[in-house]
Amino acid sequence: MSERKSDPDRDDSERAFFGRRKGHKLRQHQVELIGHLLPHLALDIDGETPADASEIFDAATEDVRLEIGFGGGEHLAAEARSFATTGFIGCEPYVNGMAKILAQIEVANIGNIRLFAGDAAELLAWLPKASLSRIDLIHPDPWPKRRHWKRRFVQDRTIAAMARVLKPNGEFRFVCDIDDYCAWTLSHLAHSQDFVWLAERADDFRQPWPGYTMTRYGRKAAREGRKAAYLRFKRL
Repeated sequence: MSERKSDPDRDDSERAFFGRRKGHKLRQHQVELIGHLLPHLALDIDGETPADASEIFDAATEDVRLEIGFGGGEHLAAEARSFATTGFIGCEPYVNGMAKILAQIEVANIGNIRLFAGDAAELLAWLPKASLSRIDLIHPDPWPKRRHWKRRFVQDRTIAAMARVLKPNGEFRFVCDIDDYCAWTLSHLAHSQDFVWLAERADDFRQPWPGYTMTRYGRKAAREGRKAAYLRFKRL
């Protein structure tokens, strides 16, 4: 997911789940991508909800997946290249992250990604029921201060929203290097009747799943000695 991007100077009305909407100044080509490529790939959730999420994509898709807060887009782009018949929706309100994924889409000519530059909760409410095969949340902002815990993406209401849009046996995958947020996520998912944790042994959550693309933030965390947990939950 997005790298840590909390900005205490912004008003709550300017925040989404993942913090600042803009950070470093965009390069000219990034500005052009935002202006000219993004409109062709952006979802308009003010419109009618499609009967099937596959209708979002131009080519026929076998299933549809969502990545919430894709940050630099390394994982999202790699997954889209590896699974050409799967449609991917990337949600990221942070403008710099959106510019980065657009650059990767342009260079690799990726055609199976659609983007939403807004609040993931609104996107989940718009998507049709039982329409996704998987939802990924990778290195989310942990909002470590107790008074900010309500801003964490994993909440009872968002778990229910994910359960609504996931197909039976679909998965919610969560990666985080902050022990407290991992424990928080396990606790909240354990209270849900819609999900079951898939780990059977320690390595099932200590090691990334096969084919996982390490993000730039994940490599930084590993260099700094922080170990990530890789949690998988199945929609019952």
